[in-house]
Amino acid sequence: MTAGTEGFSVELELDDSTCARRAAVVTDRADALTVHSLREGDEVTFVSIMTSWSPGMLRLARVYVRTSQSAEDVVQDTWLAVLAGLDGFQERSALRTWVLAILVNKAKSCALRERKVLPTDVLDSHEAGPAVSPDRFRGPEDRWPGHWRVLPERWPVMPEDEVLSGELRRRMGRVLESLPRRQREVIELRDVYGYSAEETCWMLDISAVNQRVLLHRARARMRDSIEEYFRSALVG
Repeated sequence: MTAGTEGFSVELELDDSTCARRAAVVTDRADALTVHSLREGDEVTFVSIMTSWSPGMLRLARVYVRTSQSAEDVVQDTWLAVLAGLDGFQERSALRTWVLAILVNKAKSCALRERKVLPTDVLDSHEAGPAVSPDRFRGPEDRWPGHWRVLPERWPVMPEDEVLSGELRRRMGRVLESLPRRQREVIELRDVYGYSAEETCWMLDISAVNQRVLLHRARARMRDSIEEYFRSALVG
């Protein structure tokens, strides 16, 4: 009975691993079929992905450009570039990731024309400090160096509609606007629009390490602001 149970457990583990590999293969195959259909001029396939992807592309474009009309122009230019560049697409990334990379480049060019975005280094000089104040951690002379001196306060449980509206939402919006450009790009792509780390790196042309650092710093700024909001609300 034991042997049978162990065998069943191993079989499940193998099945899980096999399912993951098969899912990846199915995804790659579907992507390849889509690319082939687009290259063959299949209008139904093109209209399908354009309808499905364009809303998210519009939201992504707005990270860079000033107006909704500019975002719509960026998306339109992106689809034209996709059609023109399909034959040169080498399929070293997912089709969607390739399309989004084109979109980001178009949006950046548009933003520069609007004088909205100024070139900066991936990590600006004023970003070089720690994401969280060192005073919040125990020093080397303490028993547990590097651990929190006082654990972060627990945020009060609030209904979702209250958290996502009113003063807290306005505060979060102000923090996003105040972030250095690269931090804002990364946190919006990852946490607002739900793109993966791989897609974010590809679109912004940054390394995985830089993506993690920028996301960590942006989340730390956002967390500090939310902490302050709840602290003030509790005192009030």
